[in-house]
Amino acid sequence: MNGSVRIGRLLGVALRIHWTVPILVVFFGYSLGSRTLPAWIPDQSPATYAVAGLVGGLLLLGSLLAHEVAHAVTARRKGIPVENITLWALGGMTEMGRPRAPGAALLVAASGPLTSLLLGAGALGAGVGLHRLSGWAVPAAVLVWLAWINFLLGVFNLLPAAPLDGGRVLQAVMWWRTGDRYRAERAAARSGQVLGFLLVAGGWIFLLRGAQGGLWLMVIGFFIVIVANAERRNAGIAAALRGVRAADVMSSPVETCPDWLTVERCVEDVAMRARHSTLALLDFEGRPSGMVHLPRLARTPVAQRETLRVRDVATPLSQCTTCEPGDPLKGVLENLHPGGGARILVIEGRHLVGVITARDISRLIQRRTLRGTEPQ
Repeated sequence: MNGSVRIGRLLGVALRIHWTVPILVVFFGYSLGSRTLPAWIPDQSPATYAVAGLVGGLLLLGSLLAHEVAHAVTARRKGIPVENITLWALGGMTEMGRPRAPGAALLVAASGPLTSLLLGAGALGAGVGLHRLSGWAVPAAVLVWLAWINFLLGVFNLLPAAPLDGGRVLQAVMWWRTGDRYRAERAAARSGQVLGFLLVAGGWIFLLRGAQGGLWLMVIGFFIVIVANAERRNAGIAAALRGVRAADVMSSPVETCPDWLTVERCVEDVAMRARHSTLALLDFEGRPSGMVHLPRLARTPVAQRETLRVRDVATPLSQCTTCEPGDPLKGVLENLHPGGGARILVIEGRHLVGVITARDISRLIQRRTLRGTEPQ
């Protein structure tokens, strides 16, 4: 997620914090310290309320982290790669690979809400026990508040609408019953669209009645609508690509450039006549060695163009996305190399036989839509 900073690793998974996290802590901490605790336990000092509010906000952050860690741990146990965990103002996100079976998808989705509900039960028991045994009213109240927040988080996430965990549960169940993963994803995304619009409408009504929490509901609703729309679109694209091989969509012949040319010669002899914004590079033996983007050539200082080789400013093959002609296109797209851009080199043996661009994929999807083969 843009705007997030990596702060370390937790259980072998990269942990990132978005810049909006302090807003989350301050918002809930202020609400707890200025409204909830004074209403529950009056006649305490302002410092007591302030410290309790800050502690409550940090405990809430820890609860969100535990929720996401549960997803990550369950995914790794099921053999699903986990990239990172990101905490932000609306909760958390765990970036991971796609489950290969509905059972694994169900367990991964349910682990987060279950963890939140268990944390809520633990916090409630600890709060009640602390108050009865020691009479410490303020710490006990913070724990009870934390329990209520975790119960709310767990129940809300179980709503059957993507991208909430309940939507993932719905996907898994429909996938298991119908055998059609993409149909299940589209159904969950439609539920997410409906839920998001309802939250926006409900938040607007609350806001008109003077309840500031309505603004928070509207923000969450807008986020759910945006993500649900994207997931429904992606599910349709994935369905359209089902059964398509790389050879079915690749462009050939490919515009190439010898990687030993200087940047100046490449610009004058090749780039000026190129039809695309990226050139595939070939080494002395005619094997693919990488790609070079024309804007990268343009940014090369003129004084260095006579000495720098094209390969010195190119993306090496190790950072490019490559595949074989018979590889399923859907799987290739799911494993796009982050440093290789949107172009995919199709290699057979040691020879470059084609290239796949975003335009090639868009053209394929348009053709299938015209034929009525892309599900709606």
